[in-house]
Amino acid sequence: MSASRILVSSGSAFEATVGYSRAVRVGPYVAVAGTTGAGPADDISAQTRDALRRIEIALREARAALTDVCGPAST
Repeated sequence: MSASRILVSSGSAFEATVGYSRAVRVGPYVAVAGTTGAGPADDISAQTRDALRRIEIALREARAALTDVCGPAST
């Protein structure tokens, strides 16, 4: 029996065009990639807060939370 897969989309037209998902959950694992933040070009703090906010929303939709994050996977 294979684990179910949950695809999380923000609804962006870009995601539909290139087949991108904000996050993917397979079984107990959630992968998040390619999430950037918006904000003034000279305000990296604002961009970082926005990226983390977007990631938190994606995790919540995948039934996870920031407290579940253990770090990047090495390849």
